[in-house]
Amino acid sequence: MEYFKEALYQWYHCHKRDLPWRSTRDPYLIWVSEIILQQTRVDQGLPYYERFIRQFPDVHVLSQASDDHLMKQWEGLGYYSRARHLHATAKIISERYQGKFPSDYATVRSLKGIGDYTAAAIVSIAFGAPCAVVDGNVYRVLSRFLGIKDPIDTPGGKKRFQQVAEELLDRNNPGMHNQALMEFGALCCTPRNPGCQTCPLVSGCYAFQHKLKETLPVKSKRIQRKIRYFYFLVAEDKEQVIIEKRTGSDIWKHLYQFPLLEQDYPADEQLLLSMPFLNRSTVNHEDTLPEISREYIHQLTHQEIRARFIRVKHRRLADNFPDGIRINKAEIHTFAFPVLIRNYIQKNFPGEHR
Repeated sequence: MEYFKEALYQWYHCHKRDLPWRSTRDPYLIWVSEIILQQTRVDQGLPYYERFIRQFPDVHVLSQASDDHLMKQWEGLGYYSRARHLHATAKIISERYQGKFPSDYATVRSLKGIGDYTAAAIVSIAFGAPCAVVDGNVYRVLSRFLGIKDPIDTPGGKKRFQQVAEELLDRNNPGMHNQALMEFGALCCTPRNPGCQTCPLVSGCYAFQHKLKETLPVKSKRIQRKIRYFYFLVAEDKEQVIIEKRTGSDIWKHLYQFPLLEQDYPADEQLLLSMPFLNRSTVNHEDTLPEISREYIHQLTHQEIRARFIRVKHRRLADNFPDGIRINKAEIHTFAFPVLIRNYIQKNFPGEHR
């Protein structure tokens, strides 16, 4: 396997992207970059990383941030539990470890929101610890090059790939090795249309030789998405609008939304207009003219949200609107909303968004 590593390292030194977290061994910066890049492409995550570091330059500043400020900086990235876990772990590091990021794998792995891959990435890159990373890119490169057909979404498959990755690891320079393997999967050995014509490993690649590049790596099951139907009430008058903050353990926790009715089935316009939910903010119902939006579809890993917005313009909002927060419409841009709702706001509150 020396051929594999030599060719990989040469490719990496020639083709690696110039990314800010690659020019540092600061574990805080590496940690933030790894969390942002979970489920996020580099080109999408990079501006968020740069803005995040400007707002929260060290773990102490992050630990003291308000939930609303943090979620506003994360707005649009999705998978918002990542931001909440960052916040919780920053508080632990700031208080328990006096702001010094722990350097051993077991301690890092025990922190909120840090799994096997992220812990290995942090300690190998920041501290030179001999820990191999296994992410989607690594699964793909190893399965194709070595012809490993164990499903990557089973305990046995994950164990097999981890063992192979550990055997391949350059223990003298584990951080560089891990980054080279991940970068190769991201840029050359891509999920679709991999760059086999220019790949330095193609002569020894099992998938290329056996025409299996489109079928490796193997997954044992497909993701089944649950469909949910959300109906948002956009109750407003000339100056104000009603919003509420999501709590509990469901999606979008700590983000804001318009008052929500969730149904187990799709509702037509006639049914929506007859719902008591619509009258929660009414002073004089005859003064209102409901506008029902088109359906907005937002896909998450295991869920598909199908949402419509029922906009009701009042002469004056009711004073006793339950559980809502009355805000000036000019302030709506200061609150963090899920992407689905932010897209609606951008189109329907253009004067208030910036």
